[in-house]
Amino acid sequence: MSEGNLGRGWNWMLWGAAAYNWLVSLPVLVDGQLTAEAKISAVLVAGFGLLYALVARDPVRLAPALWAGVAGKLGLVVLLAPAVLADSAAPGTGPVLAGDLVFTAAFLALLLGPARRAR
Repeated sequence: MSEGNLGRGWNWMLWGAAAYNWLVSLPVLVDGQLTAEAKISAVLVAGFGLLYALVARDPVRLAPALWAGVAGKLGLVVLLAPAVLADSAAPGTGPVLAGDLVFTAAFLALLLGPARRAR
């Protein structure tokens, strides 16, 4: 394993996480009907996408920053899952949370596996 590279698959996953966050946040950012609070949340989601893109460029050095993504994504699941289960969440919230869980698992696999061994 070379310094700064854990394998192309991990880079693709991180770029995928970045794109996912940007795609989730973009519709909120361009919707003129939504509240400022919704737009602020979307800016934060887009910012986390930037974090994932930066980690993708140097995952060995920057992988520990993914703990912020783990906390953020799990926090969203904990906060929004009750509304999804009660069928009172905004349309599309369930699939977004499912995606967040998938990326959380991938981040943990990277953090507790290859990134840990590469240090």
